[in-house]
Amino acid sequence: MAAKGDTAGVIAPPPLIFLAGLVAGYGMDYLWPTPPLPFNRETGYMIGAVYGAIGIGVAVAALLSFRRAGTSPEPWHPTSAIVVQGIYRRTRNPMYLGMTLIYLGITAAFGGLWMAAMLLPVLVIMHYGVIAREERYLEAKFGDGYRDYTASVRRWF
Repeated sequence: MAAKGDTAGVIAPPPLIFLAGLVAGYGMDYLWPTPPLPFNRETGYMIGAVYGAIGIGVAVAALLSFRRAGTSPEPWHPTSAIVVQGIYRRTRNPMYLGMTLIYLGITAAFGGLWMAAMLLPVLVIMHYGVIAREERYLEAKFGDGYRDYTASVRRWF
């Protein structure tokens, strides 16, 4: 049984934060239309498919690494291990990187400038409301092991 409060205390599930940005951007594009993105619809679909596929691949690789480590990928559940294998040898936040790429893919395929602009507040919320909280939690829980990991692996690519 996990100790009371044995979580990162993130402000919301990360997929919902990204989804909220997409929905807000779509709504703003609907209410206050902007010029289209600087490419035609077919190019947007191709860009979206590529970014989406890469993002899904990165996120799946991260989830498989969590499964192999025997710990929960959900930041609102206790963590039992630092995941350092697989894609986590290259980046400390591959799931969030994957979600960002998927967001960009959806924006390229279906969105407008508002949807693209909403990625900035999403990333700020992710940094302060999720990533910084996770990092504090992991450092408090795993100490030098986590500090050594952060010294050797970049937060992003």
